[in-house]
Amino acid sequence: MVVLITGSSGTLGRELVKKIPSALKPTHSELDITDYQAVLNYFDNHSEIDTVIHTAAMTGIRECEINKISAMKINVIGTRNIVDVIQKTKKNIFLNYISTACVFDGHDEMYNEESIPYPENFYALTKLLGEYEVKKLGKKLIIRTNFVGKTQWPYPKAFEDRFGTYLFADDVAEGIIDVHKEELQGIVHITGNKKMSMLDLARITTPEIESMTIEDYSGPQLTKDMSLDTIVWKKYNISHV
Repeated sequence: MVVLITGSSGTLGRELVKKIPSALKPTHSELDITDYQAVLNYFDNHSEIDTVIHTAAMTGIRECEINKISAMKINVIGTRNIVDVIQKTKKNIFLNYISTACVFDGHDEMYNEESIPYPENFYALTKLLGEYEVKKLGKKLIIRTNFVGKTQWPYPKAFEDRFGTYLFADDVAEGIIDVHKEELQGIVHITGNKKMSMLDLARITTPEIESMTIEDYSGPQLTKDMSLDTIVWKKYNISHV
């Protein structure tokens, strides 16, 4: 199996590279997914690729809201370029697309693979549009999840009233390898088995973190409850530091 990991320098991409050290892990200068010709050339020059794990994305909610054109280019057009090149080459390539729990509106909880997405912000919209692009392929797996890196919390505060079935990036990387071994296709949620607040999540790596509420926040609409359920796969224990 020859695996291409897009976004290999990102939080999830780095964990995947640790687990699949033989994977192709091009830099942005080596593979600009927003450039169709660059994607086509890369696949032509690496005809041995049979699996793609597409993690490359603009993920900052505020950043996507401010830079909508860039968000569309990376999250939608970039994904479309990969899909179109796979279709054009007519090779038996399996595409794993990393999506997000944020495709749901967060007004309910415990969304499963059959729940209807309803994005609340521009980031979530672009990731859902990326899902639609991936659905054009015969061999694909859309992986919805919600993770952070196992590092110091990057902000001075964390929400006490924003919830999810969170995992760390290394847990999700392990889950991606698990579902690929089982040859799952369609949509799968790789999710933790415990609902927790973002504050509880932050305190695993940063015990001194202070709390805040959504009312304290000013910015793009947030998904209040990102808790995922799954009816097609198992749940994972969140790992500890």
